[in-house]
Amino acid sequence: DKQGFPMKQGVLTNGRVKLLLKKGHSCFRERRRGERKKRSVRGCIVSANLSVLNLVVVQRGEAEIPALTDKHVPRKLGPKRANNIRKLFMLSKQDDVRRYVVKRKLAATDKHKKERTRAPKIQRLITPQNLQRKRHRLSMRKKNA
Repeated sequence: DKQGFPMKQGVLTNGRVKLLLKKGHSCFRERRRGERKKRSVRGCIVSANLSVLNLVVVQRGEAEIPALTDKHVPRKLGPKRANNIRKLFMLSKQDDVRRYVVKRKLAATDKHKKERTRAPKIQRLITPQNLQRKRHRLSMRKKNA
């Protein structure tokens, strides 16, 4: 609501109530083991006293909602982890992931005259250098054991 109290599912009122909450309940995080606390929560019925209501479109109706469902907004960033890039583009282990990274274009500025692209650093990418480091680490472990 406007004072910051969360709505709790199952509380069938549009006002505020005080509930004794424990671990596992929404709107409460225990600080000590077995802790219970009385907390003010708002009921799950929507009223005029709410400041924000977050909604998710579950099913598309027959008419478009202007500026919400009538246009497609592409995702700005693609995946960063190597396996997630493979999953997105249906690549095999042998394909080069670096060629499929989602890059974004940066417009030209006074500092940079040409248009540039930026790409994320791919995480968990297995390179020859990684394998060499792993072999070295294992050999050192064997030597020291």
